[in-house]
Amino acid sequence: MKPKIVLLFLIFLVVVNPGCKMKQQIDTLVTHARIYSVDSTNQVFGAMAIDKGKILALGSEEELSGRYTARNVIDAAGGTVFPGFIDAHCHFYGMALGLQYIDLGGTTSFDEVLKRLGRGVKGYNGSWIVGRGWDQNLWKEKEFPDNTRLSVLYPHNPVMLIRVDGHVVLANAEALRLAGIGVVNSYKKGEVEVKAGKLTGILGENAADKMRNTVPVPDETAITGLLARAEKLCLQAGLTGVSDAGLNTGEVILLDTLQRRRQLSLNIYAMLSPTPENIRHFVQKGPYETDRLSVRSIKLYADGSLGSRSALLKKPYSDDPGTNGILTTPVDTMRYLCKLALAHGYQVNTHCIGDSACSLMLGLYASCLHGKNDRRWRIEHAQVVDPEDLHLFADNSVIPSVQATHATSDMGWAGKRLGSERVKGAYAYKDLLLQNGWLANGTDFPIEQISPILTFYAAVARKDVQGNPVSGFQPENALTREEALRSITSWAARANFQETKMGSLEPGKNADFVILDQDLMEIPLARIPQTRVLKTYVHGELKYP
Repeated sequence: MKPKIVLLFLIFLVVVNPGCKMKQQIDTLVTHARIYSVDSTNQVFGAMAIDKGKILALGSEEELSGRYTARNVIDAAGGTVFPGFIDAHCHFYGMALGLQYIDLGGTTSFDEVLKRLGRGVKGYNGSWIVGRGWDQNLWKEKEFPDNTRLSVLYPHNPVMLIRVDGHVVLANAEALRLAGIGVVNSYKKGEVEVKAGKLTGILGENAADKMRNTVPVPDETAITGLLARAEKLCLQAGLTGVSDAGLNTGEVILLDTLQRRRQLSLNIYAMLSPTPENIRHFVQKGPYETDRLSVRSIKLYADGSLGSRSALLKKPYSDDPGTNGILTTPVDTMRYLCKLALAHGYQVNTHCIGDSACSLMLGLYASCLHGKNDRRWRIEHAQVVDPEDLHLFADNSVIPSVQATHATSDMGWAGKRLGSERVKGAYAYKDLLLQNGWLANGTDFPIEQISPILTFYAAVARKDVQGNPVSGFQPENALTREEALRSITSWAARANFQETKMGSLEPGKNADFVILDQDLMEIPLARIPQTRVLKTYVHGELKYP
């Protein structure tokens, strides 16, 4: 049929039957689904239309099938669709580097640590040996090890073993020599452990950073491969966005380059380490945004970790009255960086574990923010908060950025560190949420498992995956299912200034979504940890499996 005849025929159809409309051709139509939009009213739909990586419409399957013709139809087969999950605080780049390290997670003794090293070091031939994941709180003798046996076993290999929280490392004699760390040093009390006039190899905070920075970095080709592996793990877990807490200039540039080449698909919110180079290259030029990368925050450290007793507390540790932790960054430095960030439109996100660190930073924030605002400055972890300081979050619109699985990982020993009364102000997610009506949630991976589903479960159930404790750990601070879902989707996006692009399934936003085999909002709590991610889409493209 000639083109003119076809055109006349179509005009005839419209004139004779004005109710007949041409369907719009689009890229993708999602059908046979239960779609949680996580919009302002948390509507649930049966179908979703997608074109050019963006969401066009949501509605019933009949409605959308009548409006659109899709090149690709995703039959969810009754599965549940959620917005792509966002980890509000993690270490994506660090996790990628860690994939080359020997896994020490779950070891129940230092003997087991040494056995794993022995199995993993074949062929190292004098090069660095690095392991990560040990936790003395899981051992019968809950004390830090020393490096005596490491130095004997590996006299020519430098060895660094990173504690699960990343705040403490154990280094053998050769590693200490290469890092230039001796008994006489300029580090703060508690950062370099010395007993009987000798180094034990235990290094914390700034000294641990010095040791980590001494380890040679893989070349760009190797790092690119590691980042690809790390992204695959994230996509498999249902993550479409990550907030990487503490990156250097070269790392951000590499991530940007790989995204532009489409070698990385994840949306990345980069928190900058406060290095002079980062300040020159990024902060002083203002926020930097692409379709998948956002650079508009500075990551500060006020203290250490509770597990290593370096979190800064107002009063001494209940199980070690000789210390109340470490202030890792001078107050004047943090005050200067807060003012710098304010001047250049940057967000400040500060690591605060102990109640003293939280109180200090909330005070510094108040001196810059002066009441209600939309700067969205964050307290990362907000792990132990004095109830008397809670109002400071609301007073200055400060966002609590928490990790629900920290509560269920630490609940076995947190009470010993803090005592029966002080622990009531720890992992108080409901109390924190009530300050501004929302919070952001993440995992802090690789410290915890990557899974946002386990984050959801821990936030709601306040139990470990075995269902303990039966009544939940401090259940008064559990979140509702809707609150938990928002904390890893729409609120996580909002905490990153990305709520117009992602975090919910609404027209105009990125088509970032996951299909799960179970409905997190309906199934019994005990079944949530067994929920599987069937498919993960980023900007409308299938990225897992």
